[in-house]
Amino acid sequence: MDALLHRDALARFGHALSDPTRTQILLSLRRGASYPSELAERIGVSRQILSNHLACLRGCGLVVAVPEGRRSRYELADVRIGRALDDLMGLVLAVDPACCADSATQGCC
Repeated sequence: MDALLHRDALARFGHALSDPTRTQILLSLRRGASYPSELAERIGVSRQILSNHLACLRGCGLVVAVPEGRRSRYELADVRIGRALDDLMGLVLAVDPACCADSATQGCC
């Protein structure tokens, strides 16, 4: 049972990181909580696009909305998510540029 839970959690994390906008949101929130309007401006996307990505990240269990009056502040659901992102950014990968150049035909990445 634990293996299934771990696999599901990693798949959700991978799904979140597979999109550049969601990755930017998570990286921004690792520095601290933020309001949607601030996140949209910082990342350079519309509030509608940001809202869609926040809904995905909430559904994956990676972020939570904290109500503050009529507004909501977003933060990482667990501080360990921020530490995991820090660890991932510290990795140095030897990537074969030919592998990901045309992922549709190469079947990788």
